[in-house]
Amino acid sequence: MGALNLEERPLKFHFIPYPAPGHMTPLCDIATLFASCGHHVTIITTPSNAQIILKSIPSHNHLRLHTVPFPSHQVGLPLGVENLAFVNNVDNSCKIHHATMLLRSPINHFVEQDSPDCIVADFMFLWVDELANRLHIPRLAFNGFSLFAICAMESLKARDFESSIIQGLPHCITLNAMPPKALTKFMEPLLETELKSYGLIVNNFTELDGEEYIEHYEKTIGHRAWHLGPSSLICRTTQEKADRGQTSVVDVHECLSWLNSKQPNSVLYICFGSLCHFTNKQLYEIASAIEASGHQFIWVVPEKKGKEDESNDENEKWMPKGFEERNIGMIIRGWAPQVVILGHPAIGAFLTHCGWNSTVEAVSAGVPMITWPVHDEQFYNEKLITQVRGIGVEVGVEEWSFIGFMKKKKIVGRDIIEKALRRLMDGGIEAVEIRKRAQEYAIKAKRAVQEGGSSHKNLMALIDDLKRQRGHKSLDS
Repeated sequence: MGALNLEERPLKFHFIPYPAPGHMTPLCDIATLFASCGHHVTIITTPSNAQIILKSIPSHNHLRLHTVPFPSHQVGLPLGVENLAFVNNVDNSCKIHHATMLLRSPINHFVEQDSPDCIVADFMFLWVDELANRLHIPRLAFNGFSLFAICAMESLKARDFESSIIQGLPHCITLNAMPPKALTKFMEPLLETELKSYGLIVNNFTELDGEEYIEHYEKTIGHRAWHLGPSSLICRTTQEKADRGQTSVVDVHECLSWLNSKQPNSVLYICFGSLCHFTNKQLYEIASAIEASGHQFIWVVPEKKGKEDESNDENEKWMPKGFEERNIGMIIRGWAPQVVILGHPAIGAFLTHCGWNSTVEAVSAGVPMITWPVHDEQFYNEKLITQVRGIGVEVGVEEWSFIGFMKKKKIVGRDIIEKALRRLMDGGIEAVEIRKRAQEYAIKAKRAVQEGGSSHKNLMALIDDLKRQRGHKSLDS
């Protein structure tokens, strides 16, 4: 009877997000999912990140934040700079990462004093594996990738690393570039420790990754994964969608008002995320390609942090003279309400770096993509978008960076960029077919998170599984 009552009681979760937008935003969205089911959720973070999270997620009785001090002084960072989104060079990125690793002791202390039924931690925190084992509680891992990307990484690792052809997957995949050795070396211990977890939480839905890749992952890699996304669909109102992540530099109603005056599928949306920084020369080529295509656009350009004292002329070197006056477009310098923008019917295509958050947000909105991967797992995501699911076209970039701040050796020319833009925006037969597939996946994404949908069923199954685990632990003790 006691065990039965234990299975009825809400679970207690501790979530530990990594302080980077592509990691923190979806994991905190997923934390609200568990809280909305009546479970007790604590998100463990640092003061500056807590402010972002509080603004980004709906207030909930079952969800609380616990903050631990960020060791800014120890690593030589200014006070309040606690997230990768707040830096723009390799040196400061390394300092953020180092500081995050120093959180081990205060987080361990808190979790030991307030032991949960389950820890859900970003895979960057390798030491959480040892903590969970010591407390005899299940650990769920999160990495912000698609399952397809993880399968591709594991498959590459197991075979000829020098070949850009990935064999052994349900599809034969040919990459446009090989991952940098430094990236592979960095990822190996993370993926290895991730596989020791109770299972993996994926910000995606079964229909997009595909049953064939879930089966491949479970059979070949021998690990479990629960698809609980798309997390961006957890936010319902326009304001909730606009508030995800950092504070937008443009009013959401201003964006919507501008888009409302445009025809369906007539506006190109361009955004390379918060961690990809291009040179002025590359930005100039993108601007020239946009102008040559003749299409209206919304272009999100990361602000030049640390260069606020530059003159306007110096700041805008990348822009062809008179570009803003000659073209119908909106340039947003900084953070934009991306989910709201992508959800507007005027958006016809998305020129993207293929970061997983951006990818799954575009899929959820039914917007086809023009792919320009830059770093991390983005070159794998590109192949899921274009080769496997047929919901985008490739620019054809062949330079894979370790992180987004690294200077590129090659400039992608305006002619190549313009050709890719026109393939989707000019409305030919190929564009019509791609758009149709993209819209079909949007319907599947929305169904997945509704009651009875694949992600909702996975959430319920995972909760039941964790309750059984708690029951067994209670009986064993």
